Amino acid sequence: MPVVQPGTSIDGGAYVEVAGDVVWHFHGGEGSGPPIVLLHGAFGSASTWGPQIAGFLDAGHTVFAPERSGHGHSPDVGYPYTFEGMAAQTIAYLDSVVCIPAHLVGWADGGLVALLVAHHRPDLVARMVTVGSYVDAEGRDHDSFVGRIRTGDPEIVTFLRGDHDSRSPDGPEHFPVVFDKIVHMLSTDPYFRIDDFSSVPTPTLVVAADRGVVRLESSIALARTLPHGRLAVLPGTHVVPAEAPELFNPLVLSFLAADPPDEWMPPV
Repeated sequence: MPVVQPGTSIDGGAYVEVAGDVVWHFHGGEGSGPPIVLLHGAFGSASTWGPQIAGFLDAGHTVFAPERSGHGHSPDVGYPYTFEGMAAQTIAYLDSVVCIPAHLVGWADGGLVALLVAHHRPDLVARMVTVGSYVDAEGRDHDSFVGRIRTGDPEIVTFLRGDHDSRSPDGPEHFPVVFDKIVHMLSTDPYFRIDDFSSVPTPTLVVAADRGVVRLESSIALARTLPHGRLAVLPGTHVVPAEAPELFNPLVLSFLAADPPDEWMPPV
């Protein structure tokens, strides 16, 4: 593996050391409230959140966008990927880099990472948003994009490696290693049950696409299981943050600003 030094800046972000690993992150803005930490999904990077980074900064928020090991600018690590491992890395990042309770916004398996962080360390999370996320294999549409990844669809592989090849310090020749590790993770994880998160105290907005890779029934069940869960289904969408920032961004910012009451009561 190449050696990347913490403190090195590149492409508007910088490398930081997190629990012995070196990861790249973007940090911008000087908002007064809890910062927003954006957690990408498998094969993603901070650039996945382009419309959100711009929109949230324009709204006056502090934004962090870390790239987990083997993704984007972050070098790979010599061990397998697991959801618990990614959650542990995120917890270490929040503890050592962000340093104050933050809002977590997680896309796809980044949403499951956020849920695990809130489960293990609720003190680190102010509010949380998951989008297009599932916690077990039953939550996924079995004829979905994820299935094409697992079978190594050549068209999908070519699409996925573009981000890696243009940014990774490991070089394009390392992509097959990352691909195999992610496919193994998606084939064996996630293995959680929705009930595993029934004690998560964090106010959470579960965002679903009505034509996405996650079964709506799963999103509904998660929102109902979380003690302070809310549900939003955005019509005509597949990959919500990227294709519909005009719907997604104000929805997220509104939720992060004020949790709606659990129950409506008419004025007395």
